Amino acid sequence: MADEQALFKAYGQLWSVSWCGVDEEPAGTPHGSTAICVTNQGDAVLVTEDGEVWDLPGGRPEVGEDWRATLDREVLEEACADVEDASLLGFSRGECVRGSQIGTVLVRSLWRASVRLLPWEPRHEIRERRLIALDELAQVAVGGVPPWFLERWVREARAQ
Repeated sequence: MADEQALFKAYGQLWSVSWCGVDEEPAGTPHGSTAICVTNQGDAVLVTEDGEVWDLPGGRPEVGEDWRATLDREVLEEACADVEDASLLGFSRGECVRGSQIGTVLVRSLWRASVRLLPWEPRHEIRERRLIALDELAQVAVGGVPPWFLERWVREARAQ
């Protein structure tokens, strides 16, 4: 099922992280939705909580939300943007192989979303947003995303 897989250290633990296609949702605990959000000018949206570590908009589901509803809500909350269209590109499957959460399997849906930016009015944990050319995104350190994984995600997003 997994197309690519590698070990990744995060939060003092070791995770086996896999990219899985859209054909079959991997087993595990749903852990949210995240997107490469692209404006109509072709820029990708990044957000930060602390002004140092930049990330893609996304987050965990609330009770009763499906993958897409989680995506729409999180992009609005974190990036102050409306999702106009979204394509599911795949899933990440992370299994903790060493650390306090050993055996835990987390699944996240991965998207390419066309967004319309709204006026910047941060309401939650996010302090800032910035735009970067989609072509440059794979060269940026995005918090919590292994470089090989981000490169794959950008390739998939460009193909949409």
